[in-house]
Amino acid sequence: MRSELQVSSVPPRIATMKAIRLHVRGGPEKLVYEDVPKPVPLPDEALVRVYACGVTPTELSWSSTERLPVVLGHEIAGVVEALGPDVTEVRVSDAVYALTDFWRDGGAAEYVVVRGRDLAPKPKFIDYVQAAAVPLSALTAWQALFDQGGLTKSQKILIHGAAGGVGSFAVQLARWRGARVTATASARNFDYLRGLGAEDVIDYATEKFENRVYDADMVLDLVGGDTLERSWGVLRRGGVLVTTVAPVSQEIASTHSVQGIFFIVKPSRPELMEIARLINGGYVRPKIEAVFPLERAREAFERGLSRHVRGKFVLQVIGN
Repeated sequence: MRSELQVSSVPPRIATMKAIRLHVRGGPEKLVYEDVPKPVPLPDEALVRVYACGVTPTELSWSSTERLPVVLGHEIAGVVEALGPDVTEVRVSDAVYALTDFWRDGGAAEYVVVRGRDLAPKPKFIDYVQAAAVPLSALTAWQALFDQGGLTKSQKILIHGAAGGVGSFAVQLARWRGARVTATASARNFDYLRGLGAEDVIDYATEKFENRVYDADMVLDLVGGDTLERSWGVLRRGGVLVTTVAPVSQEIASTHSVQGIFFIVKPSRPELMEIARLINGGYVRPKIEAVFPLERAREAFERGLSRHVRGKFVLQVIGN
């Protein structure tokens, strides 16, 4: 299958930019690389020149993509080009990164408008491509571990899907907090996850994690299905299971005397600033599987949906 996207255009009198859009629901084959109107910031928004944008392949099936046509991509890194009059958080020419609101056009484009309150200074010691791999994955991990799960030092946590984009950050953040981390993953990722801070790694294909894990304080489930259902029994009384996959049964949670939490990540400038501090201090680092130019977005989505990957795919819009 060809990975190049079809090209369309808009009238030349309108200020335009290149972007990746969906006009009809579907898979990566429905992505269009085209000229679209360049956005104009509202009073509380900043116009950001996008240098790089993270790829989340499952976005193609999100309910937020039902408002067509839609620009994809909600993890961005770039430079502020213009400001609405009410924006006080950033200035023109600032290097920034952000998780943008899922119900707005995203950043798989040359420009994006972002609410000023969602923009944070880009970590100083990584480039724009690396920074674009951070916001959604790191914020999901942070909010799951600390905001939802209340993870503290010396607690025992089991992380499912630990080698992926969110899982890679979750292992690092849990280890930074001083927790004892057990991860499930394929055998090829054992050394990788131990390098991130996991004390123990279990091959989900050959061994049942419930035979090794018990009295865990927390389970972070990034897989769902049978993996989630088997996880209730490994928690201590009063423990917590946090999942990003689907709502959980409160009846089952009550039966096991534990908490069950499903949540969806939200933009957060303060948390991105704290994550940037950890990245600058060398405590946490982004993991990138591959980088694609913007016009090859279809290939990035196809590869992301076809197999398990370590870290993130990133679209590079302009050079760093």
